[in-house]
Amino acid sequence: MFGSAQTGVGLAEDLARGMVDRFRSLPMAHSAVLAGRTSSDSVRNTFVIALMVIVGYIVGFRFQGNALDAVIALALALGFGHAFSWLSAFIGLSIKDVESVQAASFVWIFRLTFASSAFVPVESMPGWLQPWAKFNPVTVTVDAMRTLTTGAPNWTSIGRAVAWIMVVFAPLAISRYRRLT
Repeated sequence: MFGSAQTGVGLAEDLARGMVDRFRSLPMAHSAVLAGRTSSDSVRNTFVIALMVIVGYIVGFRFQGNALDAVIALALALGFGHAFSWLSAFIGLSIKDVESVQAASFVWIFRLTFASSAFVPVESMPGWLQPWAKFNPVTVTVDAMRTLTTGAPNWTSIGRAVAWIMVVFAPLAISRYRRLT
């Protein structure tokens, strides 16, 4: 999720330098700019996830479920990163100023991360924060990945995480990009 900010910053730089205008004048699909940015993030995230798994194994982490559960958990992590690349693309296309995009990206990343179950149980949070923390896409995805890595997959939780990934983030960026082109 933290690496996804680069998508928005890169798009803001491309807009500021006129690169997107040059791409629009070429005989290529309009979707190539967004698809290229988000796909490159996914390639980078694949290496980051692989590194995290290797380091995790070195310090004692083990997948408790079967191999399919592990593959689904890793795919969910990759999909989550890809979804946040789309959200970052939306921010980059909306704000367009590189420094502002970078600042705006970290504002939502920190709010989502620290108001989630990634670090502490939702039940230990203040009462007013708990409803948001339970619905938060980070909580939904972290909880789904925990069930997969512990060998007790909760398919409802996994379905909610996939819904956040597929239904919410990509359409926002695509609609913003269409308004620009």
